[in-house]
Amino acid sequence: MRIAHCVFLILLLHGTVLVAQNKQVLYDFTDIPQALMVNPGMETDFQWFAGVPFVSGISGHAGSNGVSVNDIFAADGLDINDKVRERLVGALTTRDEFSATARIELFNGGFRSAFSNIFYSFGAYVELDNITYWPQDYAFLAFEGNAGQLNRSFDLGDLKTRGSMVAVYHFGANKKMNKNLTLGARAKVYSGIADYNSTNNSGLLVNTEGENNILSTTIDADLKLRTSGVQALDDAVEDDALPGTLLKRGLLGGDLGLGLDLGFTYRLGDRTVLTGSLLDVGLMYHSGDIESYSLNGSASAEGIEINVLEELADLNRDFWQHLVDEIEESLPFETTNSGYVTFRPIRLNASVRHDFGKTIGPEKDCDCRVSKVNQRPPKYANAIGAHLFAIQRPRGPQPALTGFYQRRFGHFLALKATYTIDRFSASNVGLGINVQAGPVNLYVIGDNLLSYQNIAASNYASFQLGLNIISWGRKR
Repeated sequence: MRIAHCVFLILLLHGTVLVAQNKQVLYDFTDIPQALMVNPGMETDFQWFAGVPFVSGISGHAGSNGVSVNDIFAADGLDINDKVRERLVGALTTRDEFSATARIELFNGGFRSAFSNIFYSFGAYVELDNITYWPQDYAFLAFEGNAGQLNRSFDLGDLKTRGSMVAVYHFGANKKMNKNLTLGARAKVYSGIADYNSTNNSGLLVNTEGENNILSTTIDADLKLRTSGVQALDDAVEDDALPGTLLKRGLLGGDLGLGLDLGFTYRLGDRTVLTGSLLDVGLMYHSGDIESYSLNGSASAEGIEINVLEELADLNRDFWQHLVDEIEESLPFETTNSGYVTFRPIRLNASVRHDFGKTIGPEKDCDCRVSKVNQRPPKYANAIGAHLFAIQRPRGPQPALTGFYQRRFGHFLALKATYTIDRFSASNVGLGINVQAGPVNLYVIGDNLLSYQNIAASNYASFQLGLNIISWGRKR
């Protein structure tokens, strides 16, 4: 199998359409229907909405917390080999990551029940998620080799990478339980298109003084790479059949899984609001087009050893192949086709918001036929608050903390500015713009705006945009 070709293919797909894992600008931006996707328990005041297919939700994120493109490829007169040695091999550790995630909505919509006042939402999207931690000792071996590294133990557990491409079909319900509490839940069906992961590796490689030669090399390895659907995509590229393969596996023809989103909004008063959500609590069973590779065992070698007196009559023998055979017997490389289970990367959101300024909405245009429980709460011209985000990753949770300010200009225009501190940046300034022109809703969100003057020098870039048709059913 052309495994390098397959991995490159998935990374290429990751770079085609990119989604921010942390949607801190979109979160609790209640004027935008897509904010339901990050909190199914968000307060809603529209009767129905319909996203324009394929353009209702496009977003992107790519980041590296340890190095930027500019650090390696800038035209600064320095030799690129020196920059790789100093800024990658000599500087990065196993805590440094390269990640890219992606989502594009295929369709998205929602409507409010006339009988129960429950707001239902539904849709489908394609999501990609990739993270690779810097394999520190592997990089040193590849760039410097192990010559002159006597007794240094190279950790084979440094290799941690995971990626997936999945179609998600979802249906959610959102209900205002009383005048203070709104709850929401969303069920998801995952249709896996491709998956690869190599996260539970261990072992070492070490050089010691040899008895018969100068050096003895010992390797003790327990390595595994699991893939599903990767071979099918690789074959589809070779046969010019990639669109059909993607469609087949995305329409429940690949691996299957189930997931759940939960969320709430709770009002401490008219002006102070608490929210929270837990997203992608789910798993997938990978059973189709499985190819897993493992290397498990221990072996020691001192190179090719020849006793001239004993081997004089057989010097034409392939001593190198004999050495390879001995190592392969002690350290077998195996390929299997057994199914496996993966868990989705769980995301946690929590926020507190304080509204102030003049009111915009139902205090002036109240529909008195609606019960107090189901009446829409007033919206205010201004809001400030804080948002905590965390995502589960192979090396542990990754948190981010955001402060935000929101400003509404009537029902036509709303702005939200954010300042975020996370592992990628301590000066991440974001801005969201939401425009409501009659029933047409357009939003554009940019993150880490200070880096846009030189994207190549940035460790992080993110964007979101979408187009919807919204109806409030009655005057807002």
